[in-house]
Amino acid sequence: MEGILAIWQRDLTKFFRDKARLFGSFTMPILFLLIFGGGMSGTMENMMTGSMGAAGGAEFNYVEFVFPGIVAMTLLMTSIFSALSIIEDKDFGYMKEILVSPISRVSIAVGKMLGAATVATIQGIILFILIPLIGLSYDYMALLQVIPFMFLLGSALSGLGLLFASFIRSTQGFQMTVQILVMPMIFLSGALFPVNNMPAWMDFIVKINPITYGVDVMKKIMIDLEGVSPVVREAMGLDLMVFGRQVSVFEEILFILGFAVLLVLLATLSFRRANA
Repeated sequence: MEGILAIWQRDLTKFFRDKARLFGSFTMPILFLLIFGGGMSGTMENMMTGSMGAAGGAEFNYVEFVFPGIVAMTLLMTSIFSALSIIEDKDFGYMKEILVSPISRVSIAVGKMLGAATVATIQGIILFILIPLIGLSYDYMALLQVIPFMFLLGSALSGLGLLFASFIRSTQGFQMTVQILVMPMIFLSGALFPVNNMPAWMDFIVKINPITYGVDVMKKIMIDLEGVSPVVREAMGLDLMVFGRQVSVFEEILFILGFAVLLVLLATLSFRRANA
């Protein structure tokens, strides 16, 4: 535990001391919120009005739909890019010192994962400040309930970043690889628009994408779906279907948990190879 806490504390301190990185990690989520939330809200709500009548369009708020997806996107980008510190530690020799120390490889992976997940969760919570500024109103209890899941999702995604960082040797290669991975994960997750009418091959990617389940859980917790008509829920893909059945929040959380454990184990094996 001492090794895990030491690594967690170091990564957390290092992140908050880097003001440019702290500011830059907010840029893209806020841009997406302004572009998709502000620019597309009128178009999406007009489409809902045209397809379901005035009542359906008035009931639907696109910004309310997209905000949990923006928070999930923040968790994704912060968690994965936090693993960039591993490559920097390799360049400065710090990672080699950790690998030859008595600390187990599992402790290294868990410490790095918890540090990245903590930073990502804090940044997601900071985005909650924007809620009254963009005219939204979420239940405070719902926001409190979603925070533990945000940490779990951040842990799973940071494990993915650790796996890539453990065998990529350059920061340029890591950034290029992660960019290629991150953008499809965002757009094929339901974070910014519905993904319920995709082609078969694309629907398969949607179903194996962990962000899909993370976004769905956050929407189910944050949005009052009981007040949304079945027509709007179906049109916006608010009822995620897998193998012809609607998945529950409990099943989605189990999937994210299993994904996190698997990636920690894979990252551990990769660290062992690096020290072999």
